Amino acid sequence: MTFVIGAACVDVLDRACIGECPMDCIFIGNRMAYIQPDECIDCGACEPACPVEAIYYEDDMPPEQEQFVIENARFFNEPLPGRSAPLGHPGGTRGVGALGVDTAYVREYQTLP
Repeated sequence: MTFVIGAACVDVLDRACIGECPMDCIFIGNRMAYIQPDECIDCGACEPACPVEAIYYEDDMPPEQEQFVIENARFFNEPLPGRSAPLGHPGGTRGVGALGVDTAYVREYQTLP
């Protein structure tokens, strides 16, 4: 199990969680951040740092946001627009930077006004 970023992060991208992650495994898309599930050590340091409470332990994800668990994994395991291969396990965000792309679901996700 791992931590996952949910709907509250879409279009917010506060990035406070990134500074707290000792594994450097939170990656920035275009509309939200994603946690690399195989690099996350489940320490929970990111969770209290999130000002919009968008980070959940995978088993605690609200049922209406379960798709974000799938999208978080998809972000790393499937090629994203402009990339010929999946991001995979890059060993942290250093050298990767903000990717500026999201999964199709997040790209089309409608936030409430």
